[in-house]
Amino acid sequence: MHHPIAPSVDQSSPVCRLYPDRSQGDSALKQSPQRRNPVSTLFEPVRVGRYALPNRLVMAPMTRSRANLDGTPGPLAADYYAQRASIGLIVTEGTQPSDDGQGYMTTPGIYTDGHVAAWRATTEAVHAKGGHIFIQLMHAGRMSHPDNTHHRQGVAPSAIAPGAQMFTPTGLQDAPTPRALSTDEVATTVTDFAHAARSAIEAGADGVEIHGANAYLIQQFLAPSANQRTDRYGGSLENRARFAIEVARAISDAIGADRTGIRLSPGTPLWGIVEGPEGPDLYRHLVAELDNLGLAYLHIMDQGDEALLVDIRKLWSGILIVNRPGRPRAEIGGDLATGLADLESYGQMVLANPDFVARLEADAPFNKADRMSYFGGTETGYTDYPALIA
Repeated sequence: MHHPIAPSVDQSSPVCRLYPDRSQGDSALKQSPQRRNPVSTLFEPVRVGRYALPNRLVMAPMTRSRANLDGTPGPLAADYYAQRASIGLIVTEGTQPSDDGQGYMTTPGIYTDGHVAAWRATTEAVHAKGGHIFIQLMHAGRMSHPDNTHHRQGVAPSAIAPGAQMFTPTGLQDAPTPRALSTDEVATTVTDFAHAARSAIEAGADGVEIHGANAYLIQQFLAPSANQRTDRYGGSLENRARFAIEVARAISDAIGADRTGIRLSPGTPLWGIVEGPEGPDLYRHLVAELDNLGLAYLHIMDQGDEALLVDIRKLWSGILIVNRPGRPRAEIGGDLATGLADLESYGQMVLANPDFVARLEADAPFNKADRMSYFGGTETGYTDYPALIA
């Protein structure tokens, strides 16, 4: 199995002149593909933050829309995640840190006592199987509709509609124009993230992942198409990156950097997000600044800019998780073999195969994911996928 490596980092970039290569020279990351077996690498243990994980596979966060209307995880959530506990790290579905953070119907929250109690059942079930679980903190920002939430109008960096439709109880509707957060409200939102992180730890989670990807609030701050602010959170790339950095710092201060990860998707084309020609430099700056915090990991959802991905590897001195949407089975382990990634994350394959790790080890066939049952419903397409050994 061969996975090409992109060209070396562009050292002429102004950001790269400010932030030199920070890679640590770990011999395990410097060996060539010819000197490592990509498949066996998957099953080597690795330390992520304060945790020793048994393998280098990660369950990527996936919205399932099966929570109760009050934001507590649904009755089958504990079974769903515990079934997949053999994977090195579970990252849960996006979970709102506040009322304002909700965008979709029946997504879970982690900011009330009820949420904490309900999530504890899930974390205990995962730990009973020897697994590790991080709750992903997702603020939807302008990707929200009042019919789906407890609030009446979404919030965002600027009052700019995403130009997208959303599922609501009455069918597809346009996502309305959000309300721009005041500077003071931005600070409150940072505090909301920190409170949610503390709640996640209280609920028994091993840590949290900050959702900075997929056109939600943090990426809305990053993108000039969604952020036209004139205060310290808008304008220059340094200002547009400020909110993400403040959230990461606040959460690190609240629960420890070694229990905090962040997910980014540079260049994602979703829902009106356009990061423009300086987008790569924005991410080089952001990654270098986040690197100073000593986070447990950085989780990158690849959007096809291989040169930027390699730049990020050089700028990031810690654990890097790489997700490549649509990666075929034949290429599993490729980013570990080249030294680009320390772990790889998978979504649909893990959704459909609760024993994903065992199937890889045995070279056994995979169940096929049922797209019709991704969102909403009960056990069908959720907890009823068969394992090799029941």
